[in-house]
Amino acid sequence: MSGSVLFLGAGASPGVPSLSCGWGACNPNNPKNLRRRTSTLYEINGVKILIDTSPDLRIQLIDNHITYLDGICYTHAHSDHLYGIDELREINRITCKPLDIFAPEVVMKEIKRRFEYLLLDKKSDDFYLSKPGLLPHVIKPNHVFYIKDVKIMPLKLLGHNMPSFGYILNDEVVHIADFKTFSNSAIKQIVEIKPKLLVLPLTIIEHHRYHIGLREALDYIKKINPKMVVLNHMASECDYDFVNENTPKNVYPAYDNMKVEW
Repeated sequence: MSGSVLFLGAGASPGVPSLSCGWGACNPNNPKNLRRRTSTLYEINGVKILIDTSPDLRIQLIDNHITYLDGICYTHAHSDHLYGIDELREINRITCKPLDIFAPEVVMKEIKRRFEYLLLDKKSDDFYLSKPGLLPHVIKPNHVFYIKDVKIMPLKLLGHNMPSFGYILNDEVVHIADFKTFSNSAIKQIVEIKPKLLVLPLTIIEHHRYHIGLREALDYIKKINPKMVVLNHMASECDYDFVNENTPKNVYPAYDNMKVEW
């Protein structure tokens, strides 16, 4: 399998700089510390899968000349992962067809509650280009589904302040969203596949009630032992050079428009 991941945004919900904290601990002279909110594009054997639609999605798509998607997977319903959903209408306009979106039931309920006007009934022909045309697909944790020929396993994550989920892509790549801990079954699944790439969120450096810190991230990395790790979703507490200098050689901090291939 050949594939790549493009980190359209590497920042947590406030972005960097943030309105309240500015650059925080981040060096403003390092352009890798300038972070938009998190959306992540995987391309596997030509299949393009977007994970989450950040509020910065419009400019992320324009900057990277992204005009086509095979599907969008959602990890949870916090605004920094969801509220760019309306920008998908431009993909609809280019392709002249609806887009498939995938989310666990608890996340899809929130999407329907907040953005009902975007969703189409699968049996309906009510598709027009003045609004996004999104076909919702409810998925279940630990139940495989496919986007074209890409196998995807949703994982339930624990300890965040709302239900959150991760994804295993083709038994090789693991994408983890906001979380505090793994269930025993989830960590077992991840360890067993020996991932080529593990994407972990590192929102802050120190311990937090709803997020892992750097020490916890390194503990999980040691346990999982992936070939490569990218730390994503970093707030203004996470200076790029500090994270890079305090992690093993196979662990890399993400930055906006960073591309990794395998």
